[in-house]
Amino acid sequence: MIKLTRRTFAALALGATLVAAPAFAQSGQPHLILTLEDGVVDIELLPEIAPKHVERIVALTEAGEYDGVVFHRVIDGFMAQTGDVSNGDSDDPAYNLAMAGTGGSDMPDVEAEFNSESFVRGAVGAARSQDPNSFNSQFFIVTADSTFLDGQYTVFGKVVSGMETVDALEKGPQERNGAVENPDKIVSAAIEYK
Repeated sequence: MIKLTRRTFAALALGATLVAAPAFAQSGQPHLILTLEDGVVDIELLPEIAPKHVERIVALTEAGEYDGVVFHRVIDGFMAQTGDVSNGDSDDPAYNLAMAGTGGSDMPDVEAEFNSESFVRGAVGAARSQDPNSFNSQFFIVTADSTFLDGQYTVFGKVVSGMETVDALEKGPQERNGAVENPDKIVSAAIEYK
């Protein structure tokens, strides 16, 4: 039997705190920098209102998971969705169309962190299934004010530059709910602290 002293317990608690420290515990605000084929999108991440979502985005980005991933669903006048790190990055357009948007990472889903930030143009939200607690890796950028999403999806970032690049993404037809046949890719993704 292991005997825990007060000092041992305190050391274990401190160690657990250090291990569980968020990946974004650096100086400055974390930014997700998406280099696309036609430009760069700078997304300021908001750990103060959605820490678990930002931590997941930072972890996946730093692991290189978003490099080469496509914007598989782009609806004109509404939003552009990406982040399916398990599917949709093939060079086969038919495969992308059939599979993109159906997967996520191997990590467990993240619980919703609803907040008072509104889905105005440039807001970045967590994509999910019908279950509000099913965010994994996919996210979307709204290209027009979409306040009807407020309180139903987690806002975890906002575009601070590069919305013209988001606006220029290849769009999918309405009859396919925005699924893009020849989608634009994230060439590379990086985290910068500003």
